Amino acid sequence: MDKQKLIIIAGPTAVGKSGTAAALAQEIGGEVISADSMQVYRGMDIGTAKVTPEETLGVPHHLIDVISPFEDYNVVRFQSMAKEAIRQVAERGHVPIICGGTGFYIQALIYDIDFTEEPSAEKDNPFRRDLLKEAEKRGPEGAAFLHHRLQEVDPEAAEKIPKNNIKRVIRALEFFELHGERISEHNRRQEARKADSPYDLRFFVLTDDRGALYERIDKRVDLMVQNGLVREVRGLMEAGVPRESTAMQGIGYREIYAALLGECSLPEAIEQIKRNSRHYAKRQLTWFKREPSVIWIDRSKTEDVLNELRKYL
Repeated sequence: MDKQKLIIIAGPTAVGKSGTAAALAQEIGGEVISADSMQVYRGMDIGTAKVTPEETLGVPHHLIDVISPFEDYNVVRFQSMAKEAIRQVAERGHVPIICGGTGFYIQALIYDIDFTEEPSAEKDNPFRRDLLKEAEKRGPEGAAFLHHRLQEVDPEAAEKIPKNNIKRVIRALEFFELHGERISEHNRRQEARKADSPYDLRFFVLTDDRGALYERIDKRVDLMVQNGLVREVRGLMEAGVPRESTAMQGIGYREIYAALLGECSLPEAIEQIKRNSRHYAKRQLTWFKREPSVIWIDRSKTEDVLNELRKYL
């Protein structure tokens, strides 16, 4: 049986993925499925640079604005929702186009990674709940405390997981607690078992001159602030979205949250968002460089990204 055709438009933040994916979908009769870990949340539009109705170019977009910021969103949930979206798009005779920068999510989808051994991500898990309470009790030092615990049991995982990514740190600690095995060892086993993708893939990664990319990131952060990022985060706080929630771990939200609590000034928070976004872009590129099937499209070397994509379709 022929494999399902699947196009991936990936790359670092602010490189132009959304516009490229929508334009390509419009041209070839496709539909866009978001692989962004934050655009899935309703009411979080500005800080996620969520595609506007005009920017969709009339193309259907999936996995955007579909869950509450009170809910947890993780790779297992993404994998399930994305598979269902691909099935529905294919049934309509259209081409599914995955668009996003969350490399772990994309990898889980295209290699159909089995997460049945993973610990439960439910918030009523006692060990998870205790970790979250301990982190919350320690305030600004909570993330560092959890990361130090991970360093003690799994130094390799701690080296790869950023200190402020509380969700992944807790997941790694939880895995060790439940299985008595380091999650880094589990991940290596998954990598060794990784088979060919069940999809007929065209995996594009957009990149750009680093200086130009960082300049766009800084300008986009300034535009987010001008467009009401502080108001958006304040509204989420007033609605009761907790600081430790998955939604509030996103870049832009956690920094403004801290500023609104008086832990830093607004200008300091804005600079932190820019710095963290640049660091995130660098990590995204590092992740995609590990993928052997990637087709790189360098925006600094072409005036027509779509024309470059067409060469491989």
